Amino acid sequence: ILIKTMSLSTFNDIISLSNTEISEAIIEAENQLFNLRFKKATRQNFNSHEIKNAKRRLAQLKTILTIRLQNLE
Repeated sequence: ILIKTMSLSTFNDIISLSNTEISEAIIEAENQLFNLRFKKATRQNFNSHEIKNAKRRLAQLKTILTIRLQNLE
């Protein structure tokens, strides 16, 4: 049996990104979350766990960016 595992980025991978890369990743994650919610609303096929993963990644990205911006002040 072949099990497809979705690679969840670890928090350490996000820390190594620059601020501009994090900002771009935030926009990408928000778009992904929008598309998943749109698929859910229109009853298209999608994996429901992807919404949870997208939310978690978005929260991690925003947290790191917020911490970095507070440290600059």
